[in-house]
Amino acid sequence: MEYISSDTNVWIDFSVINCIELPFYLPYTYIMDVDAIDDELLSPAGLRGKLLRCGLVSVELTIEEFNLAEEFGPRYPKLSIYDRIALAIAKVRGIVLLTGDGALRKAAKSENVNILGTIGILDQLLDGNYITEHEYERCLLELQKHNGQEVRLPKNEINSRLLRLKK
Repeated sequence: MEYISSDTNVWIDFSVINCIELPFYLPYTYIMDVDAIDDELLSPAGLRGKLLRCGLVSVELTIEEFNLAEEFGPRYPKLSIYDRIALAIAKVRGIVLLTGDGALRKAAKSENVNILGTIGILDQLLDGNYITEHEYERCLLELQKHNGQEVRLPKNEINSRLLRLKK
């Protein structure tokens, strides 16, 4: 099972479309710093509990990860402490970073950390036959409906996938 370091926003995307369990169909173990789980997964109400029940694993930072997260502060001033922690975990452990945050994605690219986001998870769910085309389309349409509000995803990426389904 492959481990993935989690940021918060992808979970919010899946929560908004009432599909929080979908990413857990994939053969990944999603990990998140224990403090980030306690501090960042408060809204929407019940998100923390749902994610833990689905299989989100809390982890403690190593000294190396803590120090690296501190080093990232001046280098990436737009990142929150928990963004820096998620990036440090991914970099030190050599695992993928799950995020849709633009500044965090940019920092991850600079640090040569592989990234996966909401749409990438949906693509993998469809490609691996974990969900049907109908479920995939429904998720994309729901994300499109909420985009620009609770969800912030590239409109062109959602639209291109919806167009592909119509062909």
